[in-house]
Order: sequence, then C-alpha cells, then structure tokens
Amino acid sequence: MGRKPVIALLGGGQLGRMFIENALRYDVTVHVLDPDPQAPCAMLADRFVQGRFSDRDTVLAFAADADVVGIEIEHVSVEALVELKAMGKRVIPDPEVLRIIQDKGLQKQFYLDHGLPTPDAVLLEGPDGIADHAQLLPAFLKARTGGYDGKGVMPINTLADAAKAFPGPSVLEARADIALELAVIVVRSSLGTMSTYDPVEMVFDPRFNLVDHLRAPARITPEQSREAIALARRVAEAFGAAGIYAVELFLTKDGRLLVNETAPRAHNSGHHSIEACPSSQFDQLLRLYMNWPLGATELLGHAAMVNLVGEGGQGEPRVKGLDDVLHMPATYLHLYGKRETRTGRKMGHITVVARDHHQLDQAIAVTKVHAGVVPIEPQEH
Repeated sequence: MGRKPVIALLGGGQLGRMFIENALRYDVTVHVLDPDPQAPCAMLADRFVQGRFSDRDTVLAFAADADVVGIEIEHVSVEALVELKAMGKRVIPDPEVLRIIQDKGLQKQFYLDHGLPTPDAVLLEGPDGIADHAQLLPAFLKARTGGYDGKGVMPINTLADAAKAFPGPSVLEARADIALELAVIVVRSSLGTMSTYDPVEMVFDPRFNLVDHLRAPARITPEQSREAIALARRVAEAFGAAGIYAVELFLTKDGRLLVNETAPRAHNSGHHSIEACPSSQFDQLLRLYMNWPLGATELLGHAAMVNLVGEGGQGEPRVKGLDDVLHMPATYLHLYGKRETRTGRKMGHITVVARDHHQLDQAIAVTKVHAGVVPIEPQEH
C-alpha cells in the first residue's frame, strides 16, 4: 500500500477545520502549521506544528515532506511558496497570484490592467496624500497589506477624516453607490476548466464590518446572475492559475457590476455550500489539491448562512438559543472550536436550507433573534 498524499496547510483556523472535516472522508493526510497551539485545527490535523506561517524557514521545514501546499489565510510567506513550487510541489494558490492579492494596491492595479470594472481608486504612500484626491470622497481607505475580516479598512467621508487615518501605504477607493454586495466563487482546475457557484448576496454588520448573513441565490435577475458569473470567471481567467477564487462584487444602483476584492481560498461566502450544494467549496479545494475532477456546484435549495459572532465580552464560549434555532427543518450548526469568545469574533455559523425566499426570511429572522455566542463567565481586563 502506497503512502497517503500529504497536504501541508498554512493556517489552522476555521477554514482549515472545515477543510479537514471534509478531507476526513478521503484517503489523504493533512498537516497544519499555525502559531496558536489551540487553533481550531490543532486536534483534527494528522500532524499539527506550532509556528509562524509568515516565516520562510519555518514554512520550508514544515512542508518539506508534503506533496501539496495550501493556505487558509493570505498572510503567509510567499517566498517560501515560490521555493516549494520550484521543488516540484503542487502549490495552490500559485505564489504569484497570492503575491498580487496580499497587496490591495497590486490587486487594484491588476484589475485595471486587465480591463476589469472596479471602483475608482488611487494608491497612496500615506494619509497625507488624501488631500490631493478630494474628488474621490466619500471613500474608503484600505491598508495595502495586513487587513483581514474588516480590519484595515476605514471610511474617509471628508478631508477632516484624514487626520484619523491609519499610517502607511494604502488604497483610497471611491465609495460606490451600492444596491447589493455579491460574491461568486469560481473553481479553476490546472487544465483551465472552471466551475462556479451561484452568486450569493452578502449583508454586512456595520458594527464589526463583517458579513452578518448571506443568502443564496442572491435576489437579482437571471441576467444579473449571468453577468456576475461571467465577470467572476473573467477574474479567475486573468489570474490564470488553478485555485478557488472568491470574487466579491458590488451591484450598483444603476445596474453596474464592479469587482471589489478577490480571496484566493475558501471564503465565508461559500460556507452554505457544505449543505446546499453537492460538492462544497472545501470538497472542491481538496479536488484541486489532488488534481481530481471538479464537483457539482448547483444549489439544492435556497440557503442562508448566518455568522455566529461573539458578544458580551470575552471568556470561554457558550452558544445560546440553540433550541429555538435547531427546531427548524434543515438547520445546521457549525462551531469553529475556538477556545475563547470575544465581542466581534467569528465563532461559528448556522446554515439553513429552505424551499423559497419567504421560508428563508423566516429562518434568518429566528436565527438572528435567538442564536449567539456569549462568554460563560466574562473576564475583566
């Protein structure tokens, strides 16, 4: 009997955990590297190594015996991935794709260079440059590197806001007149074949600048759905490498579709696919790693995913309201295994599959009213 293929995953958070939950059904081995010894993947991985995935030498040593190298967070050592690819390992996403996406400035320029519609923006070396581009206001200021889950983004409505802007290189992006925020996940194989999931509609929580909930299919016209899929496929084709591309889009009030950002990995906007599609985004990722045929992506019904975000301070987590939520048919709880909750932290999600938009509305309302994650005994700091 031959050796099982070894997948080296950089990052041990909830995306890695959901990937492993799917991979356990197959004959593969998953190794995980993460700086947190209590990361969600720590107890599930075949091998868990505590270490920094942003450190070149640590990554090279960790992945030395792997067949495939993947990520579940963008902030990893691209230099190490370049070397691992040169050794003949299968690296997804491609290091050069990741290099572009890690830097929001390079990502914005990439869209412009490839003729992809995107909001107007300028690249700044620091906040002093905002005053030279007052015509873009109101706008959002995005740190070029290091942002994640809503961090590294702030509104700049007037020139007076520039005084509170964070330092360092950034992108100043004109605020689009948005009707809906959409996302389309595109899976691209090494042969160039592509499969796409139906566009999802994302609703954000303004308190934390995080997705509050999403619904699939999005409440858009069939023509808009086709246009969103076509645009997302253009983005994946422009990157030109195997991988999962979660393409976030703005649908403006005058009917235009604009590319906001792309994530080269499994994404919050695809969590519903675990229950609502024949092959989930995590199953597709495994198929990409192993160079297997892509899976089916059609929706099996209407679906909603509601994020469970910590509230009420920090401490050991407790889920509230489960009895009220799980009595609904086709309702699924996912907890991420995080040892500590804190206000605004993603702790899990609930997926509901329904027969129509009306039933979905009811399920979202019940979940939002009753479900949550709170500390058992809030800690004082």
